[in-house]
Amino acid sequence: MGTPLGDFIRARRDSVQPQSLGLPDRERRRAPGLRRSDLAARAGVSVEYLTRLEQGRDRNPSVAVVNALADALALDPPERDHLRHLSKITGGECVAQTEPAPPRRDVRPAVLRTLALLEPGIAMVTNRLGDVLARTGGFEAVARGTGLLDAPSPNLTRYVFTDPRARTSFTDWDEVADERAFELWCGPSAAGFASFTAELAPAAGSEFTRRLNGHVVPRRGPWRLHHPSGCELELIRETLELPDDAQQLVVLLPADEATARAVDGLIGRSSGRLRAV
Repeated sequence: MGTPLGDFIRARRDSVQPQSLGLPDRERRRAPGLRRSDLAARAGVSVEYLTRLEQGRDRNPSVAVVNALADALALDPPERDHLRHLSKITGGECVAQTEPAPPRRDVRPAVLRTLALLEPGIAMVTNRLGDVLARTGGFEAVARGTGLLDAPSPNLTRYVFTDPRARTSFTDWDEVADERAFELWCGPSAAGFASFTAELAPAAGSEFTRRLNGHVVPRRGPWRLHHPSGCELELIRETLELPDDAQQLVVLLPADEATARAVDGLIGRSSGRLRAV
């Protein structure tokens, strides 16, 4: 059985073209990407050890090995961070764990007061699973009609993968889907999202499981939305991490004048009040 760490190393190795690292493409290969022997040589480890890592038979690489693999694969900073994160949670899989506690759903009063100060702006408090735990009236006005807030406990990840309206609402649906799947790996532990992914996978299907296991590090660009009212929105995201709560405060800002005017119109038709789930 593989591990998230092994899956990521193998996926990155398969995506690297030898020429991009200055290696000769000696002959046509049956599989794409970098040979295991080439990666092992660049990282200074044996092919046998790299094979054990990729297959999940070795789960505790040293910091030096992790850094060497990151260098050998020419990972960018977000990818290096993800590799280090996976090495930590994969190593912990060998230790017996208690049933993980569900993520907290309450939002601290101080965070709610901060959110209220952002009215009538577009902002929400969420967690890595995608639960929308609190939102401004501005967020509600912009999301109205998309289907995101129809559920009693809205969840952005579930919406993206199971609600057909999400593909219409998000102009760059594929990028948003990559990001939502990747976010699940960024929580405090791998076990923390096990029940959520098990519950979501049957409904979301291969679009979800392929992305979850592919470890594609997203570019995190602006959200481009086709609003049900007919207007096109481009919203820049600014995220404030709340590490003690394992939550995030996300503020969405118009990227251009056309979006700003459209947002003003949407919010002007809304009563605008803070909502916490």
